[in-house]
Amino acid sequence: MSVNLSLHPDRRLPEPAALLRLIKPVTWFPPMWAYLCGIVSAGVWPENWALVVLGVLLAGPIVCGMSQAANDWCDRHVDAINEPDRPIPSGRVPGRWGLWVALAMSALSLAVGWQLGPWGFGATVAAVIAAWAYSAEPIRLKRDGWWGTLLVGFSYEGLPWFTGAAVMLAAAPSFPIVLMATLYALGAQGIMILNDFKAVEGDRAMGIRTMPVLKGPDIAARMACAIMALPQTLVIAMLCVFGKPLFALAVTALLLVQFALMRRFLKSPTEKALWYSAVGVPFYVLGMMVTAFAIRGVMP
Repeated sequence: MSVNLSLHPDRRLPEPAALLRLIKPVTWFPPMWAYLCGIVSAGVWPENWALVVLGVLLAGPIVCGMSQAANDWCDRHVDAINEPDRPIPSGRVPGRWGLWVALAMSALSLAVGWQLGPWGFGATVAAVIAAWAYSAEPIRLKRDGWWGTLLVGFSYEGLPWFTGAAVMLAAAPSFPIVLMATLYALGAQGIMILNDFKAVEGDRAMGIRTMPVLKGPDIAARMACAIMALPQTLVIAMLCVFGKPLFALAVTALLLVQFALMRRFLKSPTEKALWYSAVGVPFYVLGMMVTAFAIRGVMP
């Protein structure tokens, strides 16, 4: 398929505003929040606040920003169909600048991750590999609506949570921390499926098998809701097992609000996917922090 990849073919240097859009600041919040959840769940008062700040910056602007630049570079042909005004297809980030930015930020990620000790560096290596495996050929897990969204869910929520706890403890986190980080990472797959509703036309044209493309919007929407809700139900059950009934009640209340919003979303999933992401997902994210406070000091 032939597509016009540039609305500004004569540009040689990228626009500063376009570079900022390339690394998408709006996407930084989830991994930054998850890293903070990891710090809280560790139950250790930070002795070195520089590690907290550095870890949050690494999770958000650096690693997440890098992943967005890599994804936009690898998706430039799809974006030329779905969103031709994006930085690369529009030509405001011309030539191979998008690739160079992604590679430079990958190196920066590893350099900063090294400062967080062996656990922080190991997690950073895993995050960089995951970002490129998701977007780049020949692996390009983004083509698979199941495995791709699962990988992103773990990269956005599970891995930063684990990393924040590991950096604070300078050791492997306890079973309750790993369990809760894993459950919320699994649920985040549903959030990633919601994100795929905005690009169905281009994904179908380029052979990217997202759930909305494979299953249709109605079934994909039900899958997203179920995937988000089931892990939270297990979180509530485990909080009761850990002897934290008040925290379990708080997470239950947040889940009930999500159920009410899901009913509205399921009536018109294509039109309401972005709405639910903005209105419903924050209750999911708030439950993460409630859970992180609940498991402080809980022993395996």
